[in-house]
Amino acid sequence: MKNVAVVGMSNTEGKPANFVPKYLIENGYNVIPVNPNTTEVLGRKSYSKVSDVPEQVDIVDVFRRSEDVPPVVDDAIKKKGIKVIWMQSGIYNQEAEIMAKENGIDVVYNRCMKVEHSVLID
Repeated sequence: MKNVAVVGMSNTEGKPANFVPKYLIENGYNVIPVNPNTTEVLGRKSYSKVSDVPEQVDIVDVFRRSEDVPPVVDDAIKKKGIKVIWMQSGIYNQEAEIMAKENGIDVVYNRCMKVEHSVLID
């Protein structure tokens, strides 16, 4: 699973929503920014929502407040083919987890993709 849509991806250096996707790009992932407030992040076209992404998405990596996750999952379900909803460290929403699982999507929450990846490759 190499196609990762990052919801809430940021142009602000030092923010996890910037350095985590940057790390993923540096480690061979196709990172697709999803942020309605910008047209580009890290030199990549940004989309307003996951369902607007024209290419296949395997993982939706969420950098939004916990209460903002259900609409993200609802939109991701419309996209079809998404295998995992990943809520970053400090993020969890039970309603979103249930919605995703009911639609055959695996859920990871309160974990950082960068941390988990670095543990796996070391």
